[in-house]
Amino acid sequence: MTSRATVVLRNCATYDVDRIEELAGEALDLFDIRPFGKTLIKPNVVMSGEKFPHSHTRVEFVEGVVRALQQRDDDVTEMAVGERCGISIPTRYAFKGAGFNEMFERTGVEHYHFEEETQVEIPLRHPGRLRDRIYVPEPVANADFFVNVPKFKAHPWTTVTFGMKNYIGIQDDRHRLIDHDHLLNEKVRDLQFVLQPQFCAIDAIIAGEGRMLTPLPFDMGLAIFGNDQLAFDAVCCHILGIDPLSVDHLRLAHEAGFGTVDLQEIDIVGDLTLAEAQQRAEGFRVGLIRIEDYFADSKINAYAGPPPSADSVDATTTDVDDREYCWGGCPGAMQEAIELIRLFDDETDAKMPITHIVFGAYDGDIDANEGERVVFIGDCTSFAGEVAGQKVDIRSVYQHRRNTEPLDAQHTDMFARMAKTNVKFLKERNEQVIELRGCPVSVAEQLLALVSLGGLKNPFLDPAEATRFGSSYLSWRTQTAIKRLRREPYVRAGEAPRGEAATAL
Repeated sequence: MTSRATVVLRNCATYDVDRIEELAGEALDLFDIRPFGKTLIKPNVVMSGEKFPHSHTRVEFVEGVVRALQQRDDDVTEMAVGERCGISIPTRYAFKGAGFNEMFERTGVEHYHFEEETQVEIPLRHPGRLRDRIYVPEPVANADFFVNVPKFKAHPWTTVTFGMKNYIGIQDDRHRLIDHDHLLNEKVRDLQFVLQPQFCAIDAIIAGEGRMLTPLPFDMGLAIFGNDQLAFDAVCCHILGIDPLSVDHLRLAHEAGFGTVDLQEIDIVGDLTLAEAQQRAEGFRVGLIRIEDYFADSKINAYAGPPPSADSVDATTTDVDDREYCWGGCPGAMQEAIELIRLFDDETDAKMPITHIVFGAYDGDIDANEGERVVFIGDCTSFAGEVAGQKVDIRSVYQHRRNTEPLDAQHTDMFARMAKTNVKFLKERNEQVIELRGCPVSVAEQLLALVSLGGLKNPFLDPAEATRFGSSYLSWRTQTAIKRLRREPYVRAGEAPRGEAATAL
């Protein structure tokens, strides 16, 4: 038994459910913790399917953790798995493609698609918060025992995605996109105040390097467990040779009092040492590549200026230094968009015409020739100068976050986005300069823009995926409509009980 922040490093060469159950059970026993009440398990299933084998927490890993928890059921009233996968994609589609539906039947656990659930208002009172309240699905707000089961991956917006970054999936699309910009790390920090996990287990058997939706496989052969989320994420950083305080959302969580990142204050146990784990991770590539560098030596020329400065942030709720780059917004979404298209269209780079994409308040030159398309992406994008000899004046339409009311947030589904983007680019097919507005402009919208510009294959219309996507989409929309006829889509703070794990903060 241990009361200190402890991280367990275990050898796990394959996705053997029995082995994973054994390792998770031993960690639970070491920590002397048992699930109780409403037990909620949150994997990372951002995307799934034959082309995305390394983007998500593997179902075998989740099943092993579920079985270990079931073997230690002291007083569980409900055990469930819940997730909100990638924006605009039905979670039903992601669960099905990753084999989760069969696992739900085998284990008998309940499951939640968070975008279909009533959203509960959670008040925030900590210094530096972006907002006074945020919204999360009712199963999250009411959880008594929370288990975080992320995937060990790189991330283009936040360097890495381990336990804390996995929280971005506890909001539906409407609320997830709010503040998903240059203050994304602050948003992730704020979400930590909703609840903290009693148990963390990360799938690092085959990790995902370089990217988030389309990561490259990196064989690490590790299963990692922890009883303190910040310490857990800190050790994962050290495995990669990264200072945890250089990862902004971890630094912010540390400053907010969520725990330690000091290895002297963390017990690391298991059947291999930290040094041995570091050897296995040697050469692992993380995220945070500027958009100009990402598209170097390609037909896409990228230009990025700074996002809205500290002067445009409400100093009464947050203290933010000027940022030179919007790591949490549109540029990173463009990186994921092009990689998604490349998965489905081998001729992407050959087909793509010379194109120029611009982000933020850019004040340099745009080296575009006549006929080459120039796309200004994002609400905050601005530019005053010449494009192919023509004067261009693009003005920011960025709205301060104080003007964004979460209750007014609207959901825009994939087919609506597709129709809107297709119509826009059809109407402006003869225009050299195009503005694609939003804050942020999502991966899906930027993907559809590239499809239109380059005559590329649309992944959302891929025959191999269309049937599964269509059936999942119809089920999602139908279930959401039925549920909203039966109950309110929102619950105010105090109108519904919150679980012990949530109220502890």
